[in-house]
Amino acid sequence: MRSALAACALLAAQHAFGLDALSARADADPTPKLSSGQTDAFRAWMVRIIDAQLVAGPTPRWEQRDCAGLVRFAVAEALRAHDTGWLNANGIGGRLPPELELTPEQQPLRHNWRLADGKRSSYVGALELVQENAAFVSHELNAAAPGDLLLFDQGDDQHLMVWTGRYIAYHTGTSSNRDNGLRAVSVKELMNWRDTRWQPAARNPNFLGVYRLRFLAR
Repeated sequence: MRSALAACALLAAQHAFGLDALSARADADPTPKLSSGQTDAFRAWMVRIIDAQLVAGPTPRWEQRDCAGLVRFAVAEALRAHDTGWLNANGIGGRLPPELELTPEQQPLRHNWRLADGKRSSYVGALELVQENAAFVSHELNAAAPGDLLLFDQGDDQHLMVWTGRYIAYHTGTSSNRDNGLRAVSVKELMNWRDTRWQPAARNPNFLGVYRLRFLAR
């Protein structure tokens, strides 16, 4: 587990250097970006994939089930081709988002996360996922777009949630035969959560803000 000091350092850097510094870092990242149209399609697919997990339960192909695992799985599945076999296996039908049609240069985006040491891996934890692979957007939830991440610091643990455009989705990090760990809550519900550490509000010191994956166009 990461220490809370790393999360606090991330937040301090945002205030010290501002969004321009984070934008410059993102621009210097050689990771290929999606076009605006691909970004819209990616967001739609990511939300559909999370919806499917909530409705039917986690697919057996999603192995590492925790908050960061939900993000990694949804991102990887959104970036792949969605053929008939995949749709049937995931119980997804009806009107579908357009395919992303990744270029050869964009294909390596799947299962390819940047680590703090600059290396790449198919696995990344919650804090490193945000620090190395996303850019700070705002402390205000109304600035979030579907697929954006909400980062919470709870001392020795950092936790991710996903804004879907209609509700906030997350995995608790634990599961059992009776509880798969997946949750979907409304903004109103979370803003009135009895444990105020989980409220996605600027006044909450445990809420580090809204973050956006760097390979997205906007």
